[in-house]
Amino acid sequence: MVASGTSASGSSSIAAPADDSPEAGFARDMATHHQQAVDLSFIVRDRTGDASVRTLAFDIINTQANQRGMMMGWLDQWGLPQHAAAKPMAWMKMGHDYAAHDGSLMPGMATNTQLAKLGSLSGRDAEVLYLQLMLEHHKGGVEMAQGYVDLAKNETEKRLAQSMVVGQTSEIQLITDMLTERGATPGVPAS
Repeated sequence: MVASGTSASGSSSIAAPADDSPEAGFARDMATHHQQAVDLSFIVRDRTGDASVRTLAFDIINTQANQRGMMMGWLDQWGLPQHAAAKPMAWMKMGHDYAAHDGSLMPGMATNTQLAKLGSLSGRDAEVLYLQLMLEHHKGGVEMAQGYVDLAKNETEKRLAQSMVVGQTSEIQLITDMLTERGATPGVPAS
């Protein structure tokens, strides 16, 4: 691929994005957001025997770990660091006033307290909290992915972001239905 002048992302003569570009910001921030979804899913996978929750967790682990790897690979390919000093989501230029707290860096991310609580639960209680946390997580992820779709200059990364919007929007409905089946409601209880 190098000999042909084509990169792994399929671009041939496109300059690498700047460190403060939406492309770099989205890759970094969504990779961080995805890592927490993977972490949440590993926690619940070991705390329930419910097949539908375990299947959802398995799907999220595989999909989001794969997408995270792609985004980290792009940053490496572009010669950019995987972390930046910029405030999360600053690249969206939407004036996000999200105040990071207790490990929750962006909208939808669970706090360290919520992660610890999930790790202390099992069975239905773990399932419900996981579904509530993942519902909020996906809402934040969809907002960020759509924000990138609206600003994108890199077609490959834009396609990935659009697939995240579609996939996570579908999972939001699935998760809402799973909560209803368990007699629970959306919304994360105060931690």
